[in-house]
Amino acid sequence: MLAERPHNTTRDKAMQTTTGNGQQVPPQPGADTAQRLIVNAQYIKDLSFENPRAPQSLQQQQAAPAVDINVDVNAQPLGPETYEVVLTVNASAKINDEALFILELVYGAVVTAHNVPRDMLPPVLLVETPRLMFPFARSIVAEATQNGGFPPLLINPIDFSELLRRNAAQVPPPANDTTSAG
Repeated sequence: MLAERPHNTTRDKAMQTTTGNGQQVPPQPGADTAQRLIVNAQYIKDLSFENPRAPQSLQQQQAAPAVDINVDVNAQPLGPETYEVVLTVNASAKINDEALFILELVYGAVVTAHNVPRDMLPPVLLVETPRLMFPFARSIVAEATQNGGFPPLLINPIDFSELLRRNAAQVPPPANDTTSAG
């Protein structure tokens, strides 16, 4: 004889959802409850490369240039589960306070965050999504600097979770759905 399974197991409770009045209702049979992050598209929104001192800046320099790189991440809703995530990279190289090059890349992605709880959206949109986008943005930056006559600028990997933690400690969360980690 088989023992009866208790009706309210932990698994059953995890599979239930709450309605607006607090009542637990089981999910519909065949309902998709899996959490997924889907990258629908990636694209260059803006790319600017300036070489203000060319051709003099392309000659052998006596000292190594000072390179400054800034990264910013923002997200905004496009639909119920669809968001645009924008990774902005600003880079410049200077020698003796004179610019060798100035680069700005605004790289976007449209993503779907399916069944992601609201409290998990900031890490999904501002950490996981830019982590997926970063190798492509890094390649664009390297190619642009190389095509501008300089050695490719290879940006070191970025800890987007640390960037989010640092910015969350500095700025109170916004009142609307637009999120930022930059």
